[in-house]
Amino acid sequence: MIYLQQNIRFLRKQKGFTQEQLAEKLGIKRPLIGAYEEGRAVPRLLVIQQLSLLFEITIDRLLTVDLSTQPPQVGNPDLKVLTTVVDAQNEERICIVPVKAAAGYLTGLADPEYVAELPHFALPVSEISQGRTYRVFQIKGDSMLPVPSGSYIFCDYVEALNGIRDSKAYIIITADDGVVYKRVYNRVNEDGSLLLKSDNEEYEPYSVPISQVLEVWQAIGFLTFELPEPGEMNMEKLSSMVFKMQEELKRLKSEG
Repeated sequence: MIYLQQNIRFLRKQKGFTQEQLAEKLGIKRPLIGAYEEGRAVPRLLVIQQLSLLFEITIDRLLTVDLSTQPPQVGNPDLKVLTTVVDAQNEERICIVPVKAAAGYLTGLADPEYVAELPHFALPVSEISQGRTYRVFQIKGDSMLPVPSGSYIFCDYVEALNGIRDSKAYIIITADDGVVYKRVYNRVNEDGSLLLKSDNEEYEPYSVPISQVLEVWQAIGFLTFELPEPGEMNMEKLSSMVFKMQEELKRLKSEG
């Protein structure tokens, strides 16, 4: 039996949200919440994923378990069931999401056939633990220098929002921006958002509503084929110096 409508009402009241507040967190209109809770409409898959993230519960439990009859869960529940690839020995493989596949990943992340078609491999090193899920995302742009554009970021899957550690680097999959690589600060309990910051100071921090977040991956390393030249000033250092000089000039002008 499907318990989605009862569970949406139960979880909303458990969190102390009004229908208006829940609608705002999900980025939808308030009447839709009433329609979901009364069984007059069924949420789209994206909305169900957002509910799963917001309430930190698996999609499977959200759909098939009457949560009002269950004891409170202890620990960090899975956000959702992640689509993975395994080999003939049922060992999980590491999938690669290159830049050219990033747009398709946003729509195919829950599609087993799409994920199976991604390049994948095994990496027998001590830093990669058995029983965990890893993925590699190629990034583009200079917002996280000194990690250069085109680098491959090795990531460990984050199962629950309270697993996010402030100031650590993450790949965030968002409904609007797709694959984003930033340092993250968890503001879910304050205003329902994640604060994203770039290592390159020329880029301003910005917030992403948790309703837009589809997956979270913690960066554990990167691979680049861009070798530094000896004796040359790194462009990221030069850029940072110019930015700081500009800020200092603005401050002096304002004081004058």
